[in-house]
Amino acid sequence: MNHLCQQHVKSCIEMAWFLDCRWPIVRLFATALSVFGICTSVSAQDNPLPDLRATHAVVAPKIDGILDDAVWSGDALPMDKWASYNPMRGEPALQRTSVWVAYDERAIYIAFRCFDTEPDRIRTTISRRDNAWNDDWVAVSLDSSRTGQVAYHMFVNPSGIQMDALNSGANGEDTSPDWVWDSAGRIDGEGYIVEMRLPLESIRFRSGTDVRMGIMFFRRISRLGVSWSWPEMAPGQWVFETHVPVVFSELRQRRVFEVIPSAVFSRNEARLNSGPWPDALNRSDFGASIKYGLTSTVTLDATINPDFSQVESDAFEVEVNQRFPVFFSEKRPFFMEGLGLFNLAGTGYDSTMRTAVHTRHIIDPGTGAKLTGTAGRQTFAVLSANDQFPLGEKSRIFTIGRATRNYGPGEYAGILLTDTEFRNEYNRVGGGDIALRHGEHFRWNSSFLSSYSRALDGESKQGIGTQGSYNFNTRRVGISGQVEHYDRGFQMDTAFINRVGLTRGWQYGEYQFYPDKTGNGRVKRIAPFVWITGAKDRVQSGTELFVLPGIRFNFTRQGFLRLDFGRGHETFAGQRFTVGRWHADGGAQFYRWLNVYGQFDRGPGIFYDVNNPFGGTRTATFLRVTLQPSEKLNHNLTYSFQDFSHGDTGTQVYDVHVVNLRNTYQFNKQFLVRVIAQLDTSRHRVLGDFLGSYELVPGTVVHLGYGSLLEQLVGDTYTPVARALFFKASYLARF
Repeated sequence: MNHLCQQHVKSCIEMAWFLDCRWPIVRLFATALSVFGICTSVSAQDNPLPDLRATHAVVAPKIDGILDDAVWSGDALPMDKWASYNPMRGEPALQRTSVWVAYDERAIYIAFRCFDTEPDRIRTTISRRDNAWNDDWVAVSLDSSRTGQVAYHMFVNPSGIQMDALNSGANGEDTSPDWVWDSAGRIDGEGYIVEMRLPLESIRFRSGTDVRMGIMFFRRISRLGVSWSWPEMAPGQWVFETHVPVVFSELRQRRVFEVIPSAVFSRNEARLNSGPWPDALNRSDFGASIKYGLTSTVTLDATINPDFSQVESDAFEVEVNQRFPVFFSEKRPFFMEGLGLFNLAGTGYDSTMRTAVHTRHIIDPGTGAKLTGTAGRQTFAVLSANDQFPLGEKSRIFTIGRATRNYGPGEYAGILLTDTEFRNEYNRVGGGDIALRHGEHFRWNSSFLSSYSRALDGESKQGIGTQGSYNFNTRRVGISGQVEHYDRGFQMDTAFINRVGLTRGWQYGEYQFYPDKTGNGRVKRIAPFVWITGAKDRVQSGTELFVLPGIRFNFTRQGFLRLDFGRGHETFAGQRFTVGRWHADGGAQFYRWLNVYGQFDRGPGIFYDVNNPFGGTRTATFLRVTLQPSEKLNHNLTYSFQDFSHGDTGTQVYDVHVVNLRNTYQFNKQFLVRVIAQLDTSRHRVLGDFLGSYELVPGTVVHLGYGSLLEQLVGDTYTPVARALFFKASYLARF
């Protein structure tokens, strides 16, 4: 075992014994690292590209989308050979891009000059934050702490609209977090210009001289449907393996101290029928959130009586005949920031455990605190919150701790501890994960969890959950797979997990063709694939098998098409059923003002009735049309339809229609008006929702909303049964 791994094992064991002895699994995991010597393959690859040097700005540039500031008058960074990474790999850029990086004692500044031989075909909109992905855009990935585990991703379209994401080694990109930074964009006769300003208070780094951060750049051209990066990302690699150092001669972290006071007022009325409205329920709340930088790399967040109301309603989902719960993303600001730090490797959409920490389980928190930071190669995060739901009961206390140690770009070993306490009931989970790579194309990860639980009646149980995943990617070949196991006694109150008592594995493989040799062809990529999954479900007393071959196409104008056919069997309630599907989905940005996406599924399925399940035929259709008649006006229409027919009698068991019409007018980057109308035939209701929203920066917002709910009580008539008025204001103060 090399010296690096010896130090890693030693640090893991020391950390495990430092923690409460009621977590024996932590010591077991740390010891396992030394027994198996799994770190012996860790290696770091030196990036052959030279360091980039940022320019010191004597006078701060004005962020206005015009490159007339003195700091931009020098030569651009030496960045030739931009190369595509999506949907093709390694193709040279078709348009030139120049980039400058500067800094002063308050912020980091970045400027892009994006040349375009057809500037009239540049697509841009003025929209709400994080809603311009179909536009042309440029982006920066910044690993400010240079740990190879967390990177700030900042995207800007030609109108200066921001999109941001926090990228972590365990969880990939998460677009939920928002932080404070400035941007501006402008289209001219040569293409477009983007300027960014990133305040030093918004990122974490180690102060001093000769400060080095990891950085890389991206550009997407909407009409071609192709994204490029500098440096080039090799197949099988992502940002942490591709970052190059950017050097700042001297950079001092400004101590973070933020206070966000908030005030909320709501007025709600509800009735059971068409009778008179009862007295309205008025409610007002005041709260505050505080962020304080204990050091340049460690930050404490706390909140008292937080406003966790959701301005954006959960989208209507078809929830009829769902075997597993529908997953809704976290949207509450206190939980969103740094949420990816808590996740385990191997969790995700294709796994039984969607995420190890799903904070929406904390329904009605009264107070909360969070500590996050880095120390050398270590990254750590601790979250604690009390859940006051249900009302009138003693609060349930959630405590979550996470620590990782970095061994190279995207390589780490970590531990996760979670604890929930309610009266004499508890759920305690401990374990860890590791993610490594071998060479340029192969990477793998593994995780192990052990749970100890006691119910209110005193009954105890315990169990383990573990998984191993791998993927191998080249320009032509992509292969990945996973094996996972969860005992029947495994329980994790913080996780979003579909089921336990399961051993499951899946395997995916694809081969990619690139017909476009000139860069002007319509078909960019063709990828036939096959996906196979099998499982033994000890709760349902049976097995599962599903085989899914298919093919994917990528076109210009962000166009794509997927066709597949699947067939297999699934066990439910002790019975084995045939399942399968014919599937097609695709979409494209046909014009600058029109984006269309559609999906169709049909095949044998199961009606999930625990007492009387039966097989039948399931049909599902989804359509989304987005109209953008001007830069500021957006119409979005979605339609979902599902039905199920009994396999023996052919009778229709249910049919559900969900229609959602969203109209948004964005006056400028800060102010919008939005109107939503939603119809859900499964719940026999119509929702009307109005929102006026002003957001100067994340944290400084004013929202005014009004909603009305109508239900089908008698015949075809929809009657108003609830209405509500909502107002919220908050202000971000930095000291």
